[in-house]
Formats: sequence, C-alpha cells, structure tokens
Amino acid sequence: MTKNPDGKMAEPPTMSDVARRAGVSAMTVSRALKEGSHVSKATRERIAQAINELGYVLDQSAGSLSSRRTGFVAAIIPSINNSNFSDTARGITDALEGTGLQLLLGYTNYSVDREEELIEAMLKRRPEGIILTGGSHTPRGRRMLEQAGIPVIETWDRPAQPIDKVVGFSNGEAMELLVETLAGKGYQRFGYIGGTTSRDTRGSQRRAGFVRALERLGLPSDRVISFGVPPISMEQGAQAVVNMLERWPDTQVVLCVSDLSAFGALMECQRRGLKVPDDIAIAGFGDYEIAACCHPRMTTVNVDCYGIGRQAALKLTQTIQAAAEPPEPITVTGFRVVEREST
Repeated sequence: MTKNPDGKMAEPPTMSDVARRAGVSAMTVSRALKEGSHVSKATRERIAQAINELGYVLDQSAGSLSSRRTGFVAAIIPSINNSNFSDTARGITDALEGTGLQLLLGYTNYSVDREEELIEAMLKRRPEGIILTGGSHTPRGRRMLEQAGIPVIETWDRPAQPIDKVVGFSNGEAMELLVETLAGKGYQRFGYIGGTTSRDTRGSQRRAGFVRALERLGLPSDRVISFGVPPISMEQGAQAVVNMLERWPDTQVVLCVSDLSAFGALMECQRRGLKVPDDIAIAGFGDYEIAACCHPRMTTVNVDCYGIGRQAALKLTQTIQAAAEPPEPITVTGFRVVEREST
C-alpha cells in the first residue's frame, strides 16, 4: 500500500488525477466511463491507459464521501465450499464482532483474473480494509490495492514483496516438515499428488517444498502426479493415486496437496484391496474435519485456518482504528504435522 513520507496512507487516485494523466478534463473522464458515451476511441484509450497506470477505481460510494466510513471490510477467498477457507472466513467474522464492521465476502475459484475483477468491484464501494488469500495477484490487481489508501492484509502465504501487511506461513516449509517427519519413520519412496496448473500458487509451493525436502534428504523426488485443475477433488485424488501406482508400484507413501485429494486416494486404495498404511501410506494437508473422521484417520498438516482469519481481522481493525501501537507488518502463523493411522 502506497504511503506518504510521514508514514500515513496515501489518498487513492481520483478522477482528476486520471484527467491530468490523460490530458483531458474530469468531465471527459466521467463521460468516457459511462456506457454508450460519444468520447472518441483515441481519447478513451488514453483514459484507459491512465486508469491502468494509476490503479484508479471508480468510487460508487457517494453516500459515504463526507465521512470516508462505509462500515464494511472485504475479504477474498479461493472457494466457499472448502472448509479451510470457510474456517478462515469464520475467524474474520468472529474477530469483527463488536467493531461495527461487516464483512463482504467474494471467492475467486483459484483464478487471479477473477480476483482482479473482485478487487475492482469491492474497491468501487470503498471498503475500510481488504483481506486477501495469498500473495500472487495480477499486475493491475496489485496496482489497485497499492493505490486504494486502505489497509491490505495478505493471508495464507508469506509473499516476498507484501503489498501492506501479512498473516500467513510458508506452504513450502510446511510440506517440508511433513516429508521430514515421515522420512524419520523410515519411508524412502515418496509420491506427490497435486494439480495440473499453477492457479493454486499455494499448491505449487507445497510441491516445491516436497521436492526440496527429498533432495536435501538424498531421496528420489520425481514421483509427482499432476492431475486435475485446482482445487483437486476426492475423485481426482482417487484417479491420481491409480496413475501413481501404475507408474511407480513400489511407492511407500503418497503426500497430497489437500486432505480432500488424500481422502479420495485413501478410498481408492481400499477399493483396490490395498491396506493403508501397511501396503501404502497416505498423508494430506490442511487438517480438514474429514481427516480426523475417516478410517484409518489421516496424517496431515494443521495450519490453524480459523486463527489466520482471526489474526488478519484483528490486524485490520487495529490499523483502521489507528491504534497507538500499530500492528507488526508481518505475522507468521504456525503449522504442525498431525500424525494419525494412515502413515
């Protein structure tokens, strides 16, 4: 988030700023932003370029201009049917209780382009702060956030170049810990199941952590199956483990990008008469409720999804309220391996 030399948040760019950048009047900018306007194509292109360069977002919250207060904060998560992100949203909501702030929630379906659309739509209504999942955004999305003049909290990640503040952990390091824990139990032939694209950057980081840990241990790291577009479903996890065993039948333990895909893999192994963990071990990531309820119960990584949301919301409200002691810019949240019967 852009700040002035005195450390205060800079004001977001205005229509007048766009007009100056494009070399036209503010009225021309206003007309160009309306559908069916008669502004020339060349002028509209100059205005569009200025908007993109400045990260300008049209303010549709005219009723709140005098107080600059809108009474809500925004949060963007990848999925609403993923219990991990539902827990994060619940943590945000619980932390906002009693603050007078309401939550506006949007989901991206793991698409940064969709995230960009949501950022623009939400900023048009001038939220008092915004919470994001992950640190990977489109260039335009990042510019809009940097110029918004409101607190921005990135979660579930530790981005190398944070926009403002961070509440998260290293997905790669969490997966490395899982590999090291299982290697300590004697496993040597590891497999990994993840998605086919880089849409889920946290999944890509987990796969990179898997490879790093095995290379550091001097163990083979090439048993990787990329199957399905994130988020990986139970069915896709089941199909992926079949592919894994067809290619590497001597695999001892399979690590999955999430508990859902791990559950699918576990069920498929049982359907095929393979005993878990005697014939093959299975581990997931996220510590979903299903991991503790399936049979055998599943080894996984707990990342405190609820706590991430709660801490993010607390950091956001402290910043909005200009607390005497502003919160630290980066909060590193914990993770731990939960060992159960599947390994």
